[in-house]
Amino acid sequence: MSGSIRMPPGSRPDTLPYVPRQRRPSWAEPDPVDELAKRLEEFIAAAVHPDEIAALLESDGMSDDQIREKYGCKDSFSLAEELYERVERRHPEPSGPAHDPWEIGLLGCLLRGVVFALPGLGYVLGAPLLAGPQDGFGLPAGTVPLLAGALCGWTWNQGLAHRAYSWLGLGDKAASRRSLLVGAPMGALLGSLVALAVAPGQLGAVAFAAGQSCYLAAATVLLVMGRERALLAALSPMAAGAVLAMAQPVPEAARLALLFGSLGIVGALAAIEVAPAVRQSGDGTRIGWSAGFAALLPFGGAQETKRPRSASPWLAGSLPYAFFGLGSGVLVVFVALGDVLADGSTSAAVAAPAAVALTLSMGPAEWLLYRFRSGSLAGLRSSSTSREFWRTTAGTLVKCLIGYLAALFLLSLATAALWPNAPGLDGVRLTALLLLGVVLWTGLLLQSFGAVLSAAVICCAAGLAQAGALLADGVSPHLVGLVVYGAAAAVLATLVCWQLGRATAHR
Repeated sequence: MSGSIRMPPGSRPDTLPYVPRQRRPSWAEPDPVDELAKRLEEFIAAAVHPDEIAALLESDGMSDDQIREKYGCKDSFSLAEELYERVERRHPEPSGPAHDPWEIGLLGCLLRGVVFALPGLGYVLGAPLLAGPQDGFGLPAGTVPLLAGALCGWTWNQGLAHRAYSWLGLGDKAASRRSLLVGAPMGALLGSLVALAVAPGQLGAVAFAAGQSCYLAAATVLLVMGRERALLAALSPMAAGAVLAMAQPVPEAARLALLFGSLGIVGALAAIEVAPAVRQSGDGTRIGWSAGFAALLPFGGAQETKRPRSASPWLAGSLPYAFFGLGSGVLVVFVALGDVLADGSTSAAVAAPAAVALTLSMGPAEWLLYRFRSGSLAGLRSSSTSREFWRTTAGTLVKCLIGYLAALFLLSLATAALWPNAPGLDGVRLTALLLLGVVLWTGLLLQSFGAVLSAAVICCAAGLAQAGALLADGVSPHLVGLVVYGAAAAVLATLVCWQLGRATAHR
């Protein structure tokens, strides 16, 4: 009895012989288990475990005594296992197309790109405030305070926007508004002070930089709250006036009226958006400014909404987004001012086309990011192995990146051709611009993967490397840009490829 059972040749030890179910004679009554299986066939065929069937039986009110008496099984679980064995598995496909949470319209993304670019026309109307000789760095008058204020604004508002979006993701719109209520004015004040600190003697440029900081703060509020169309309408008079000013002379008073008028409208719209945070909290009680400061801090807003402290977003989680805004802003400044730094040109036509093309391309970039996430989700459904999923997402990535570079290429040619007195795009300038496009798009993709810290470190390191190289004598800014942008693009692309095969990165 201790010996092993002899198995036929070719059989495996873990394989049991098939025992056919005995057929009931024709005169016997129908098997009640078969009748129950036929009645519940659709549900049983779609079940992934017998416990689902047991739960259904218990919900129908079947007791163990009834099951023993009628079906000959000791309880609902044994009956469920019997039904599960008798019905073949059939998992029906969902009716209609699968839900795509990443579906977004192209028109809305293009609108955001236009909204990002329109404020650049304000520099045309603000030319009287920026008149004067070159500064100590050999740059056009007013360039240093404007750049300092802009970089400060990009950094602060990127972190603030992430903080506000985090509250929205938790379903706390009131806390999001409170964080914007306090964070936006603080960012405007900080940008103005930075501009004043770097150029205390250029009062006209500092005043323009202060208005620029106020606009960035107000626009952040409107964009976070989804008011792109209102922002576009507020900028339209200023944009029309700037186009007219490029065609024929416009009085200085009219320029300033259009400029500050649009700024006032944008600020008023932002104030209307955050006004509910001033009036009352979620439970109808009036709140003060201290709640706005609390929404900016770790665990902020938990007292007002009775949310557990662990559910509140960490303040440190917004810092990588702020530094990514700083690093990418520095890179954009260098690609826009490459000719100015190399040749000492004071014409805005040298720097403007590249900056405008990059800004407009953010609309197609956002839409293509959504298309990639949609394609990766479809690949996750259709792939059966991790290698197959990686190949599918890699193909989608290549298509989306080529699409973005094609859009940036066409926008670069268009802005260089339409901008008055703009120099032509040679191979070096165009290559540097396209490489920077790769850096920005892959950096945004890493953000969507949750790897924003890597993108922020690489962009900041690239900005520091380019700034350090330009301080050396005899170094071409264009050559430095090619090397820095190319290295950053290669590192970011490698990180993206490493993330592609991880299903958790595509959540």
